[in-house]
Amino acid sequence: MSETSRISSFGGRRAVPPNNSNAEEDDLPTEEIHSLVPRGVNMEGRYPQENKGTYIPVPIVPELQSGKWGAKVVMREDNSVRLSVQSSPECIVGKFRMYVAVWTPYGILRTRRNPETDTYILFNPWCEDDAVYLDDEKEREEYVLNDIGVIFYGEVNDIKTRSWSYGQFEDGILDICLYVMDRAQMDLSGRGNPIKVSRVGSAMVNAKDDEGVVVGSWDNVYAYGVPPSAWTGSVDILLEYRSSENPVRYGQCWVFAGVFNTFLRCLGIPARVVTNYFSAHDNDANLQMDIFLEEDGNVNSKLTKDSVWNYHCWNEAWMTRPDLPVGFGGWQAVDSTPQENSDGMFRCGPASVQAIKHGHVCFQFDAPFVFAEVNSDLIYITAKKDGTHVVEAVDTTHIGKLIVTKQIGGDGMKDITDSYKFQEGQKEERLALETALMYGVKKPFNTEGLIKSRSNVDMDFEVENAVLGQDLKLTITFQNKSHRRYTTTAYLSANIIFYTGVSKAEFKKETFSLMLEPLSVKKEEVQIRAGEYLGQLLEQASLHFFVTARVNETKDVLVKQKSIVLIIPEVIIKVRGAQVVGSDMIVTVEFTNPLKTTLQNVWIYLDGPGITRPMRKMFREILPNSTVQWEEVCRPWVSGPRKLIASMSSDSLRHVYGIVLAE
Repeated sequence: MSETSRISSFGGRRAVPPNNSNAEEDDLPTEEIHSLVPRGVNMEGRYPQENKGTYIPVPIVPELQSGKWGAKVVMREDNSVRLSVQSSPECIVGKFRMYVAVWTPYGILRTRRNPETDTYILFNPWCEDDAVYLDDEKEREEYVLNDIGVIFYGEVNDIKTRSWSYGQFEDGILDICLYVMDRAQMDLSGRGNPIKVSRVGSAMVNAKDDEGVVVGSWDNVYAYGVPPSAWTGSVDILLEYRSSENPVRYGQCWVFAGVFNTFLRCLGIPARVVTNYFSAHDNDANLQMDIFLEEDGNVNSKLTKDSVWNYHCWNEAWMTRPDLPVGFGGWQAVDSTPQENSDGMFRCGPASVQAIKHGHVCFQFDAPFVFAEVNSDLIYITAKKDGTHVVEAVDTTHIGKLIVTKQIGGDGMKDITDSYKFQEGQKEERLALETALMYGVKKPFNTEGLIKSRSNVDMDFEVENAVLGQDLKLTITFQNKSHRRYTTTAYLSANIIFYTGVSKAEFKKETFSLMLEPLSVKKEEVQIRAGEYLGQLLEQASLHFFVTARVNETKDVLVKQKSIVLIIPEVIIKVRGAQVVGSDMIVTVEFTNPLKTTLQNVWIYLDGPGITRPMRKMFREILPNSTVQWEEVCRPWVSGPRKLIASMSSDSLRHVYGIVLAE
């Protein structure tokens, strides 16, 4: 039960019902009598209140004053008056009803409710006194006004992109964003604070514990909804949520981030989607990702509970942080993907990015968790048969390898890694780590002195670019840097994995021994047949390879792991006809099945803000090497460069996208 509902259940604690809905206020009366109330007049109800910021008298003043509500007469003509109305930068965000009131000796006479004059007030990043003020015009255009973005995914050595339609200006979306706060029973008086609004939003975009917008699913089974990879934007999701009043199925991290970005930008909070490659999900935030090995080098899956996501998407929102020391305002990490519980709900942030970089994890909200996502160490630990644990190796550079967002004014990638962390090896980086440890983040293993390899033998491996449905080759390279001869025993494990780093199935394992001559390099090639992985492949076509080797003479353990994303086909979009507002244009969507098997239950989705509403079409099956086409007539209603986005989803192949720019 929420604090609000608890309080309202006790008579006497509150004089009036709680104000936690922007949609349920009573209409104000046309007359408010200041003298004795006549018998039979009922003054009870749920009226807006001035002390809550839900009732705002706007005085007519000779000159407008900065930061205050006021109205100034700018024109008088016959019986009409034109006023310039100025709002306060601290005004709560939402939908206001507007009335004209006349004070008389007997009370107030007020105009009747007119929905045509209802007014929406949002956060204002153009206003210097607003908590979300952003002083760069190009940044405002990108982070508030841009309704189509780019989300990065894939793997750090094979970065892939997909466009996402935020659609914050589409019909009905603003009302839905206000409805989301109503569903959260967020007190109206708190809706002028971007810290509170973004925190409520991070909880409500996922449906984990509050009947929020999107249901998360990572099990590759989406029979009762739309696969996460099929969505092309936020509009369909939000419209369905409002019309059904039930959570929408299904989402994963980029879907949560895309919808949350729409929510923030729609309310006027500058926001962007960021992607962290090799993102740690560290349940106890101890800054360690513990990988336990058997004595033969195989991974011990029972003991290994931490996971490393190939990538993870979250959001950043721009705001002041008056609740923190000076210097920790600006970009705040906010994450609506349900990973860990925060103050009783699945949400994360806002956490100051500047505080995370400097290790100040004591500042709210959820800074230790975000710090661990980008700054954990990867620890390889051998679990001995006698029950003891031995730290074999430490990798301080694997986690948070690259953090990116969309560049301003273009679809390219902007590297923002240095906003979250100092470069590895710098004094500042060690100081940030020590600061985090000082604030109570503890490491269970002593890893000092183990960061550098103790072995005279180095091992690495490469996987060639791999196309879905084709064979591929993995090459393991050993280098003996000493004048001694060594023998090694190596173990390869190849797995189908979810992008979250969790393994679904091992599709290949191989053990081999090598003789390493002094000062020599030796390569071992392993062939991976398409048939070995195709039958169990998951939607993001991710393969994970884990190689361990033991130098028999020294007992040193060498460990390397890498993930690859197979190259998959694209959806082709073609446009014919005049690409101008109000004129018909023909959009053709094509897809060719590249596999040797038939694709079944194929859905193709099409979206483009300002050009078309989101739509989809079903094809029961697509035979091998066959092409399907879908043609639609669209009539743009927004001028300027626009994008059309398409996706394809089937029972056995997903994450297939296409995009075209419509001038």
